[in-house]
Amino acid sequence: MASTQQGRVVEHALLPVKPGREAEFEAAFAQAKSIIAGMPGFRGLTLSRGVEHPETYLLLVRWDTVDDHEIGFRGSPEYQQWRALLHEFYEPFPVVEHFDEVERIEANG
Repeated sequence: MASTQQGRVVEHALLPVKPGREAEFEAAFAQAKSIIAGMPGFRGLTLSRGVEHPETYLLLVRWDTVDDHEIGFRGSPEYQQWRALLHEFYEPFPVVEHFDEVERIEANG
């Protein structure tokens, strides 16, 4: 299941961080982001914190293909480092889904 257009697959994950551990999570993510950024097929990410529910984060990662994420990243030794840094913060464990980008609009200026 691979996208036909480069950088058009978006990984979507709502990250439910254990209440009271948000600052720890953000510090761990600051370390972990360099791990994912060095992976083949990685095109960028955004991490956003919930306004209404500040213990919930939205992670959007752009990949060339689903396989770059599912096989390349998750099958790599680097993923074990990512896991060790971040997975202890989630309750319950996040659901991760992939989307093919259909449209993107950027504001001018």
